[in-house]
Amino acid sequence: MSESVSRRNLVKKAIIATAPAFIPHLAGQSKKMTFGFIGTGGRGSYLLDRLYAGSGTRVNVIGVCDTYAGNLNKAKDRVATVEGKTPQTYVDYQRLLADPNIQVVVIATPEHLHHEMTLAALKAGKHIYIEKPLAQTIEKGEELVKAAAAAGKKVQVGTQNRSNSLYIMAKTMVSQGLIGDCHYVRAFWYRAALANGAPAWRYNIPADATPENTDYNRFVGPAPKTPFNKSRYFQWRLYWDYSGGISTDLLVHQTDISNFVMGKTVPKTCVASGGVYRWTENDDRDVPDTLSALYEYPDKFHINYSCYFGNDEFGYGEQFCGDEGTIQVLNRQTLMFTPQKFAGKPPAHVAARSEVKLDLKGNDNPAVEAHLRNLLDAIEGKAQLVAPVEVGQMAAISGHMATLAFRNNKMVLWDDKARKYSFV
Repeated sequence: MSESVSRRNLVKKAIIATAPAFIPHLAGQSKKMTFGFIGTGGRGSYLLDRLYAGSGTRVNVIGVCDTYAGNLNKAKDRVATVEGKTPQTYVDYQRLLADPNIQVVVIATPEHLHHEMTLAALKAGKHIYIEKPLAQTIEKGEELVKAAAAAGKKVQVGTQNRSNSLYIMAKTMVSQGLIGDCHYVRAFWYRAALANGAPAWRYNIPADATPENTDYNRFVGPAPKTPFNKSRYFQWRLYWDYSGGISTDLLVHQTDISNFVMGKTVPKTCVASGGVYRWTENDDRDVPDTLSALYEYPDKFHINYSCYFGNDEFGYGEQFCGDEGTIQVLNRQTLMFTPQKFAGKPPAHVAARSEVKLDLKGNDNPAVEAHLRNLLDAIEGKAQLVAPVEVGQMAAISGHMATLAFRNNKMVLWDDKARKYSFV
């Protein structure tokens, strides 16, 4: 195996890819970038921790916003503990955006709110980290792409696999020709019950949640109005009103990173099937717990995606299947390369390649830290965004195509020139 792809060199590159860059001239600077967080539940609090872990010396969080008092108080206490100062708290995100001292906002809310919040943040002159998917529909995503360009602000979409050292490595290996020509990727994400035995995505509902400390109407926002419902608020991923389910919460990560590794953009067709097969008793979920989607690209390239919430044996991963070898990235922390065997008679250049296996436990944490750090660097003019709004929209389109195909039971065609979809 050549030095460029030796195990030692790959490990070195993997560590460097997500390590914080040392920028000497920043050491003497006292001015930090100011942040506001909109949505401080599970994902928002995780992003807050990762921001502190990866860029804590460069930031001040001066505002936090959530519609549930429990989440809001937890975020306030976390900031006070780390920074020694209590941030301003908000229930109305517009009031947070009205603070001229906030330069960057992190939006980690249910996806049906992404569009209106991102538009408002751009109008307020903020740089943005927006969780995926960019928006709840293709059309709303297209509007955000235009708005971001007009505003001239940095918008990083939370497809953090693009900042994961193992996927960066996989992309390099593909470009070096290690797997030969590749026309096929298999991607999968398998889950089962939660650790407490609850059905998949039935996350814990706080015992103290009430209409008095949970602003349900602000949560509902542009979605159809419903009476106060704890399940819909705390387990919103399970309902079409607020979520695209598997397609836009999970699949979108994997089609996006397949595009990144293989140098693709958007598919031309998608078909999808599935349903609620596993969690059928005493469960009112709308979105499927079982989904398969097939994508065709214009240049003889195919992605086969599957997700099932009833068995987690195979976990999460992508398999890049070339005619000379296979790269697998599993659970965001293991990379394996296997040369093709050619029935025991491989060509000399393939026979010279050795198998590789790298394990970087917990590698998603440094990837998210690197993704947030990349936004800071881009704002300061030191780097290009890894997942700008245009790339985030490409990722979202694949997810929305699967949702549209599933819900309409038809093949979806994407016309990239017209920027529109149709059904067959």
